[in-house]
Amino acid sequence: MTNFKKILPYLLPYKKYAYLNIFFNILFALFSTLSFVALIPMMQVLFDQTKRNTIEPVFQGMGSAKQFLEDYLSYFITTTTDTFGVGYTLSIMVAVIISIFLLKNLSDYFALFFITFLRNGVLKDLRNAMYTKTIELPISYYSEKRKGDTISRISNDVNEVQSSFLSLLELIVKEPLTIVFTIVTMFSISAKLTIFVFIFIPVSGYIISLIGKQLKKQSTKAQQEQGLFLSTIEETLGGLKVVKGYNSESYFTKKFQASTQRFFQLSNSIGNRQNLASPVSEFMGIMVIAILLWYGGHMVLIEKTLNGAAFIAYMGLAYNILTPAKSISKASYNIKKGTAAAERILEILEQDNPIQDGPTAIEKHSFDQQIELKDVSFSYDSEPVLKQFNLCIPKGKTVALVGQSGSGKSTIANLLTRFYDINQGTISIDGIPIKDLQLQSLRGLMGLVTQDSILFNDTIKENISLGKLDATDDEIIEALKIANAYEFVKDLPLGIYTNIGDSGNKLSGGQKQRLSIARAVLKNPPIMILDEATSALDTESEKLVQVALENMMQNRTSVVIAHRLSTIQKADLIVVMHKGEIVEQGTHDQLMQANGTYYKLVNMQSFEG
Repeated sequence: MTNFKKILPYLLPYKKYAYLNIFFNILFALFSTLSFVALIPMMQVLFDQTKRNTIEPVFQGMGSAKQFLEDYLSYFITTTTDTFGVGYTLSIMVAVIISIFLLKNLSDYFALFFITFLRNGVLKDLRNAMYTKTIELPISYYSEKRKGDTISRISNDVNEVQSSFLSLLELIVKEPLTIVFTIVTMFSISAKLTIFVFIFIPVSGYIISLIGKQLKKQSTKAQQEQGLFLSTIEETLGGLKVVKGYNSESYFTKKFQASTQRFFQLSNSIGNRQNLASPVSEFMGIMVIAILLWYGGHMVLIEKTLNGAAFIAYMGLAYNILTPAKSISKASYNIKKGTAAAERILEILEQDNPIQDGPTAIEKHSFDQQIELKDVSFSYDSEPVLKQFNLCIPKGKTVALVGQSGSGKSTIANLLTRFYDINQGTISIDGIPIKDLQLQSLRGLMGLVTQDSILFNDTIKENISLGKLDATDDEIIEALKIANAYEFVKDLPLGIYTNIGDSGNKLSGGQKQRLSIARAVLKNPPIMILDEATSALDTESEKLVQVALENMMQNRTSVVIAHRLSTIQKADLIVVMHKGEIVEQGTHDQLMQANGTYYKLVNMQSFEG
């Protein structure tokens, strides 16, 4: 129940629906019990067993309330039958029973009506919280996590928690109250018979509880397996060209089918265990009813201590316990499944986010002097990437970082944007450590163009306007022109309103990259970070993109991470890196004259990779 306590805050905005559900569940339990009690006088009239009473009884306090009700009922039946006949009395009895059943079903409907708002509200808020947390968590969190597993938690696990909440409310209110009201009424009819019956109920409860012991463990495995096959789908669709290009369809199909087979077996095991709960609880209930028939029949026929009509109603009441008892056993299994799902949800919701605003973080909307990295050290896990790294990037200058793969170039881009936090040293903007700046403010100062053009399945306008959400069409077109992209956008069927498909797959690599540049241009940040922005392009596309980059970098501070020489020749400072350290720095001409590492890299054409 600890997990559900942690999810209870999501119920609070919808507590009025919970109160209304509880109110109507109380009415349902009351009318459910009364519907059987109302059968007693009708059967007494039918079998002419009504005690004649022509004297109207007087109420003498709560202590004699039961006797008063019995006497008044016999008085009403006697006088009504004497005045209007037995047919009229029977009609009234039938009308009362119909009215009680109508009220019972209306109460049930309204209880479900209000719980629907609560369930769907909790579902919505949990999903929103999960999504918000998912995009707030640092990139490092997802380096070892499967995306499909996260998707499974947001969709399937949240659904499981939502449905188990309904079970919990029924478990707490509707079904137990029905049982309580029924048992109280049974006691009022015959305390002796009820005590005899309840000797056998704990035995039934114990047998039923044995069935559900392994359910939570199996539910957790099933939910993990669901995450695994969703990940397989996500990865397969993301890498479909590789799958087809390497004729790997059968390998991935087998991998997916193995996962769904495990899920199939787990689902069968869970379903069969749940399905067993209902017949077992019903069989145990019927055993109790059979004992009731034997002992109650003995009281009616031999001892003559119980009225026949009252015994029939009593049997109905005893059977009335079976339905809520079955519901409780089902609900308890749902709660076990919901608890397993809640654990997976809370694992994300309670995940610590190390990269967030500090309590004294400030806003900064301008860049005036320089970016400085001082004695910066950083490791991915235990693998050192940067060691005592120092670099100063003055305002308005273009600084290029070069070096072979694994030298730490892209890591600097990740650290400047605080996708990761440094282990030692400081990174500052205008003398203010970036950890002391609000994250939104820091990233607002920067534009990012990466090697992979990250575009979304939407229109060109929606993709580009991420840089400025209130941008006009004219502003977007101007950004496209600067990025050398308007020449192909204007020829598209709907211009900037053309949908570019999943990940922009309707466009070429060069076109996608120019749209990424247009997005950064529209944002118009003072600092631009280009992380191998042309390395994935062919020569013709690179030339077009290179012109776009040069347009964008005018009058702007730029950090350029590149393989290709063409992108960094004009840089104000080229920093040559090797295994997380600076080995050379200077302009292109200075470094070529120095005849060192940079000279060798150029001659080896390692920038072409």
